[in-house]
Formats: sequence, structure tokens, C-alpha cells
Amino acid sequence: MDALNRRIVLVTRRTRLEELVVRFNTVEQARFYVEHLGADFADYEAEQQVYQQAVQQAEATLARFGRVQRLDRGFLANYLFAPDALVVVLGQDGLVANTLKYLQSSQPVIGVNPDPARWDGVLLPFAVKDLARVTPEALAGKRTQKRITMARAELSDGQVLHAVNDLFIGPRSHVSARYQIHQGERGEQHSSSGVIVSTGLGSTGWFQSLLAGAAGIADQALAEEVEAMRGRGFDWDADHLQYTVREPFPSRTTQTGMIFGPVTRAAPLQLVSQMSGYGVIFSDGIESDFLEFNAGMTATIGLAEREGRLVT
Repeated sequence: MDALNRRIVLVTRRTRLEELVVRFNTVEQARFYVEHLGADFADYEAEQQVYQQAVQQAEATLARFGRVQRLDRGFLANYLFAPDALVVVLGQDGLVANTLKYLQSSQPVIGVNPDPARWDGVLLPFAVKDLARVTPEALAGKRTQKRITMARAELSDGQVLHAVNDLFIGPRSHVSARYQIHQGERGEQHSSSGVIVSTGLGSTGWFQSLLAGAAGIADQALAEEVEAMRGRGFDWDADHLQYTVREPFPSRTTQTGMIFGPVTRAAPLQLVSQMSGYGVIFSDGIESDFLEFNAGMTATIGLAEREGRLVT
């Protein structure tokens, strides 16, 4: 395929300064707001300058190898990625995960760190200067790819939500989530703060903060299993997910036996909502992109058919 027909999508994001300008209309108003709080506005300006330079350099380099379309993060949920497009993400780890979530097929993604002095970037193995070497190799299929297992929630009305890091199933606000939980032949009635289902990629994030609570109320065998994951999580390409229940409440009508465990293709997790008007499912910490999960609705949680592929 010649360069004119190769499709490359460059995913970018707004900087903190750009977000403030949207909020306050002008740079000077944004400066007043930041300095009024006692923060250093020069840091916002420096971040934007570095990022804009990285975007310009990345776009110029990628244009040597194909037709480049720049896509802002805000349009990811509604954008249809061509299955043969090479996707390049210029941003923090969260932008890479967010992009993987909305791809229609298991196509390769190149994660690029625009500001290595500012961001660590676990999912950003490349700098902008590396694109001249990495891009043609990725287009030719000559770069190795790291597989990332994804999660999938499907409601009984057919709605589907994918996750790269984790799924949250629970209440919209600070009230108790009420639901039935089932896996195989087991089932319980629960009252809790919600359920987190983590992928391997997400197992070193939010999931870690919940493991201490799970270990504290688990029996000895399960506590050892929980402890084994603390601090290290599990593999990105693992053939399972892990669920944990936040703050399960034992009572005469609610149980705490099913609070932690694996979710596999053969043993998906099912939850039946008993929440009237305040139940939600969202993924990867993006609360604005959610499914309503209210009384009578069943959610089946399992491994997604597609997976993420990160160029290494």
C-alpha cells in the first residue's frame, strides 16, 4: 500500500490550559484563576508549549508515511476507526487506555510520551523522535505487540460497555448498591458500595486500593490469594479478570461469601440490579460514559472478544 492510501489516526487531548480557557473564555481569565489559587501559571504554559510542539512534530513525521487525521479525545466515543488504520496516541496513559476501549478491532496502537520529563508513561514506550523509525515498521507488521485483555459488560437489553482497566458496577452516589450476584452455581444477595472488575492492565491501579479491604474480611485461603496480587497485580494478557466487592455488608438478608475471585470465559459474572433509579456501570473511571443499571436489569460481565494491542 502506498503512503497516500495508508491511514494513520493521531489521537490527542486538550492540555490543562486549554481546558481552563474553555471554562473561563480567555488565557488571562485562566491566569487569574490559577494564580488566585496560589498555583504557578507558568507551569501550565510550559506544559502546553511542550505538548503543542510534540503534536506538530508527530503530525509532520507521520505524514511521511500516510494520510494523517488528528482526533481529539472528546470525539473518541463517536469515531469509527477504520480496521486497517494505524493508531498513534500522544498523551498520558489514560488516553491510551481510553483509545483502546473505543477501537472496533484489535488493531495496533503506538503510545507516545509527549513530555517524558513530566509523565512516566507505562503505556507510552516511545518518544516523538522514535516515530520516524517505529511508524514504517508498525505499518509493515514488523513490530512486536503486547496483548491487553479487555473486559465487557452486557446488559439484558443488549447494551454493551467495554473496559481496558476496570468496570464499576454500583450506585451513582454514596448509597448502598443492592443486587444479586451469581457465578456458576453460586449466588448471593448483596448490599455494598459496588463491584469492581479489573483487567490485568488495571490490576495495579484502583484495584490495588481495594485488595486490603478484601483481604481483611476473607477466609485464610482467599486472603492468601488476595495478598499474592497486592503490589503487583496480574498479567496484562491474562485469560481472566478479577472481581472484588467494595465494603460488603452482612445482614439477615445479605451475604459476604462472594467478595473476590476470577472471571473467565467459562465462568462469567452476573449481577441483577435491585437499585431503583441510581444504579450505573461505567468503565476506566469515566463516569460520564455509563450504562444505567436499575431494578430488574441483568448485567453479564466477562472477557471481551477483542483485545488491545500495544506496539512495543
